[in-house]
Amino acid sequence: MVNNSVNNLTSTSGAAGTGSAKNAGDSAGDSAAYQPNYTVLICDDDPDILTALEIYLKQEGYRVLQAQNGAEAVRAVEKESIHLIVLDVMMPKMDGITAAVKIRETSNAPILFLSAKSEDTDRVLGLNMGGDDYITKPFNPVELLARIKAALRRYARLGGLQTEQAEQAGSGNKSTKTSTAGAQTAGQAAAQTGAQAAGQTTSQATAPANLYETGGLILDDRQKRVTIDGDEVLLTALEYNILKLLMGNMDCVYTSAQIYEAVWDEPALQVPKTVSVHIRHIREKIEINPKEPRYLKVIYGLGYKVVKLK
Repeated sequence: MVNNSVNNLTSTSGAAGTGSAKNAGDSAGDSAAYQPNYTVLICDDDPDILTALEIYLKQEGYRVLQAQNGAEAVRAVEKESIHLIVLDVMMPKMDGITAAVKIRETSNAPILFLSAKSEDTDRVLGLNMGGDDYITKPFNPVELLARIKAALRRYARLGGLQTEQAEQAGSGNKSTKTSTAGAQTAGQAAAQTGAQAAGQTTSQATAPANLYETGGLILDDRQKRVTIDGDEVLLTALEYNILKLLMGNMDCVYTSAQIYEAVWDEPALQVPKTVSVHIRHIREKIEINPKEPRYLKVIYGLGYKVVKLK
């Protein structure tokens, strides 16, 4: 269960009924005025936790959707445009791990796991199955909000929200599925193809500063797009930012702590396994043989680097 601060809030919201949650969202005040229009899906089989989290999130200006099991969460992601998911692990009908795997088939929105399981193996499993963060119960709601904001900042820097809004404006659809790797319209794709074709006659020295290239691996930070031998690679926000850090400093070795502090934007405490899981995911997407990587190398005992190839 959650700690006393959330329990106290839950008691208050229970006495006031659903109206108090609505009032909390309506009276978010100045902080809401500065929040982007993010939609957060919270999924937990404990209604008290759902109510408490909804109040906290609405006070910060977020649009909040609820689900009480993994199956409901998967359906919500299919129907709605969701920017972040808070997902309990142990739930009826469909557990959070299974739900995360299904969600990752269509969405790269950040996933934060909530769980009473605190063993390292459970954390690694959650990250392996598509999670971006893992928070154990009982949890501090202030810390949870800080992690949500940090995950959304990374997602926004990658262009997830802006890209999605542009797609919605172009198509007129109520909701568009999230593609964090910088999904682009047909017109954008044609423009990029034309630009690349024209650029073939120029030297590599004239390439824009936001274009990183090594061998067949290209990261275009303007388009928020990664390709390997011409094929687009879909990365999560964390994976993209890790790769961008390493490709922007090719042949430089970064420790797990340095990567964590640069990408997660918070102090590095007991992070090697967290970083290594995401490194493995990147390798699986960009390397022909992840066990014998060509681009993303581990320097044992020191850290990781992306190798500069011709």
